[in-house]
Amino acid sequence: MHELNVALAAVGSLVLVLGLLSRPVDRSWLSPPLVAFLLGILLSPHGLGWLNPAAWGNVDTLLEETTRLTLGISLMGIALRLPPFYPRRHWRSLLLLLAIGMPAMFLISSLLAHWTLGLPWLIAMLVGASVCATDPVLASSIVTGSLAKDSLPESFRHLLSGESGANDGLAYPLVLLPILLLTAPMESAWMDWFVKVWLWEVGMAVVVGMLLGWASGRTLVWAEAKEYLDQPSFLSITLALTVLVLGVGKLLGTDSILAVFVAGLAFDQVVGGKERGEEDNVQEAVNLFFTLPVFVLFGLIAPWSEWMALGWGGIALALLVMLLRRLPVIWALRPWLPPVREKRIALVMGWFGPIGVSALFYAVMIARRTDNDTAWVAGSLVVAVSIILHGVTAAPFAKRYRRQAAQTPT
Repeated sequence: MHELNVALAAVGSLVLVLGLLSRPVDRSWLSPPLVAFLLGILLSPHGLGWLNPAAWGNVDTLLEETTRLTLGISLMGIALRLPPFYPRRHWRSLLLLLAIGMPAMFLISSLLAHWTLGLPWLIAMLVGASVCATDPVLASSIVTGSLAKDSLPESFRHLLSGESGANDGLAYPLVLLPILLLTAPMESAWMDWFVKVWLWEVGMAVVVGMLLGWASGRTLVWAEAKEYLDQPSFLSITLALTVLVLGVGKLLGTDSILAVFVAGLAFDQVVGGKERGEEDNVQEAVNLFFTLPVFVLFGLIAPWSEWMALGWGGIALALLVMLLRRLPVIWALRPWLPPVREKRIALVMGWFGPIGVSALFYAVMIARRTDNDTAWVAGSLVVAVSIILHGVTAAPFAKRYRRQAAQTPT
């Protein structure tokens, strides 16, 4: 009970302070996820030793379920934040980023893991798959808040939000491919990947998300019309929908992360006006409260000795992934992405593809399914570097872009 109370006090203090100082923090080099990660390190056995997650039970299960819930809440927030019918109106840009950009980032990251750490190709693919998705939680530092809204084009922020929302769930097939190739005969692995993963787990996730999101939206509209809904119960709708879809999606054996994002999009098309504004407010508040604890937990369980064992190869992998995983891909696709055709915003888009909660989720899942912790060790190191580098550069990059844009003749 002592550690539980320490954890509650630490997380509560963190959220309270960051909430009260949201504007200055938003404009500083200290992003909220970075502050939470540093707090976890401080409280861990490697710091003050006030919290020891190893004594709480199965840490891998705890992290996997915590990251899954965090992703679900964050993806619901992104879906509600996007303009109505955004995926339908901008499907070409999203399709390029998801069908070409994400597989390219997967292959580049896999090649870097193979080269820097000398891993066998399939093991390197596990590492590459775990870090290929753009994390929606860390990306929020460059797409939300007053600084981002004042400094960066709305079209860029919506595109990055849409990409990070969709590719977290769509990274699942890329993660499952090397897992199946390692754990099943070649022919059955490919058959399972096409039939079970794509048709059932991904396809049914889209169906489940659409049905639950649409039904929840229609029910909300009906309850509002009948005046059955009061304000407190309304503010719980989106959080309840997130948890519902995560649970139903998991019970049906589907990609529940993707299902939540689809459900949020479907829900958002049904409601509007006053309801939409209230959704945005509550979701941002919920995001602050539920997304920061996962970074505290990551700081508590960071595998420092395993990172040290990787040597210079691990450092090289993390830095090269930051530089080469995304920037060359976005630059090559720039002519076909209207929101980022301008060179300066393309550089911002190329740099800000942070790796975070989704990578932790997939890395732990890979370790559980393969009994190989290489993806967890290497992937979590990349996440730690991404939290630091993207955290300290979000505000300076946004400010620099605004200054340069103001100096450019119109």
